[in-house]
Amino acid sequence: MAFNYDKYLRVDKMPTLWCWGCGDGVILKSVIRAIDKMGWDMNDVCIVSGIGCSGRFSSYIDCNTVHTTHGRAIAYATGIKLANPEKHVIVVTGDGDGLAIGGNHTIHGCRRNIDLNHILINNFIYGLTNSQTSPTTPQGFWTSTANYGNVDPTFDAAKLADAAGATFVARESVLDPQKLEKMFVAGFTHKGYSFFDVFSNCHINLGRKNKMGEAVQNLEWIENRIVGKNKFELLSEEERVDKFPTGILKQEEGKLEYCEAYDKVIYAAQNKTTVVL
Repeated sequence: MAFNYDKYLRVDKMPTLWCWGCGDGVILKSVIRAIDKMGWDMNDVCIVSGIGCSGRFSSYIDCNTVHTTHGRAIAYATGIKLANPEKHVIVVTGDGDGLAIGGNHTIHGCRRNIDLNHILINNFIYGLTNSQTSPTTPQGFWTSTANYGNVDPTFDAAKLADAAGATFVARESVLDPQKLEKMFVAGFTHKGYSFFDVFSNCHINLGRKNKMGEAVQNLEWIENRIVGKNKFELLSEEERVDKFPTGILKQEEGKLEYCEAYDKVIYAAQNKTTVVL
């Protein structure tokens, strides 16, 4: 029996504005299937997105949605979660939105371990605004802000989230929607900051301008950059160059969640005492 996506979508907004072959639609459908498996009431779900191709995510899902300003999605989501800790808050950013202008908010969301689900759609470029260098653009690639090749070192977003304190960190790509769905279910089940680094293709503003071909060739390029976590751990340092492990990379249970910590602040204020963690 075919899965009924329509009950989760704002069908009047279809078709999407994403380019043909874009991986964002794969991620959207994987998120919807994960929400369905969680059994969440859509009235209890809030999708928060920023600016960029990923920002359109909040336009298409039929639940509580907030389309925020560039780089501020985590800040908005933090306020929403603190005010409604029982709700399920999913944040969708791009690599520019979540790691450049919004990088500080991502770091502190991870540090606080607030119970947010942060999906970073990583297509290695500022896709919507015409090909500027992003924090994950590979070195040597042409961009509109690096016409002679990008010289900036490249962020590993999952390592950043891990180091900043996120208690769930995972990475998959749009090449395997079933793995994406399972990753989202695992992260949605986790209590604390869940960070998902999802490799996706931008064959229009990254691929074409770097003579990488069309969507299929861009997906093949992504496939050549990812390795399952267990296999990755067996590779030498030389073999790991330009390779990224996939799967659940970190899962730490039992760490104090930020909404629970803030409840202790409220209790201390009401009882004129000090916070006891």
